[in-house]
Amino acid sequence: MTFPLRLGYKASAEQFGPNELADFAVLAEEVGFDSVFVSDHLQPWMHDGGHAPAAIPWMGAVGARTSRIVLGTSVLTPTFRYHPGVVAQAFATLGVMYPGRIILGVGTGEALNEVTLGLDWPDPPERFQRLKESIGLIEKLWAEERVTFDGTYYSTHDATIYDRPPADQKVPIYIGASGPAATRLAGRIADGYITTSGKDPALYTDTLLPALAEGLQKAGREEGAVDTLIEVKVSLHPDPEVALEKTRFWAPLALSAEEKMGIHDPIEMQRRAAELPIERAASRFIVSTDPEEHVERIAQYVDLGFRHLVFHDPGHDQEEFLRMYGTEVLPRLRARFGE
Repeated sequence: MTFPLRLGYKASAEQFGPNELADFAVLAEEVGFDSVFVSDHLQPWMHDGGHAPAAIPWMGAVGARTSRIVLGTSVLTPTFRYHPGVVAQAFATLGVMYPGRIILGVGTGEALNEVTLGLDWPDPPERFQRLKESIGLIEKLWAEERVTFDGTYYSTHDATIYDRPPADQKVPIYIGASGPAATRLAGRIADGYITTSGKDPALYTDTLLPALAEGLQKAGREEGAVDTLIEVKVSLHPDPEVALEKTRFWAPLALSAEEKMGIHDPIEMQRRAAELPIERAASRFIVSTDPEEHVERIAQYVDLGFRHLVFHDPGHDQEEFLRMYGTEVLPRLRARFGE
């Protein structure tokens, strides 16, 4: 099985309020994007000018205003703020309302979104096991009539999801990962895999993609059984200084895992990000004035095997970005890859 090339838009929930963000999603469909993915954060990474609309009601509203685009989370954490049963119910409802257009993207989460609510933040091995168990429970609730489940972390008693799509229209689950363990899990059990661009190329070629292949092999699944999604961070503008400056709001992305570890306060995250030079803030992005250069650098991810590219622009003028990418970049990519 080979997934078709899909080109998506990352709705910056940390940067825009829900109404404005919904308008951008509607425009993304109009200008030719295939999908819209949104993060589900309780708090943004930046306090000043930050936003954090809830993803689930937002997706319901955008689904009603669009007719074609796929809507997904990149990512939601189904292990702390949400019981997996609540996630199963919510996404089953979305799947009934918008059949074939909903994706549940999940991950192990960040302290920023959980610790503020008084929740403990365990070490990575427990977070991984919680994610694995929660996915199994969600799938069980979608497949069976009455579910009694007694796991290590979650339980249900005679639980039924009454409104859910038929089995052949089940909401696909994608696992977001930046390390080999969760990537292998995606290969073993998920419908899709999500990661992000702009890191050391060796991470993809030597660690992540081999881990995905290993997971597929261990589960006896064919190569290509999992949709491969990568969030590609891009900044396109005719003025090179503007293209560079746009990335400043997203400086937290350039912080290392160690620099971000355990931070639960956007004010502290903003303080640490403000110490970074603009060149480091821009290091995760394709920053260029030339659409052809964007196409060439994006093509490297397609050549690696990624079939679902979701573009994240850091600027405040998202309408300008959407129209520019819809006109200058998406057609070139589709022509190049024959899609």
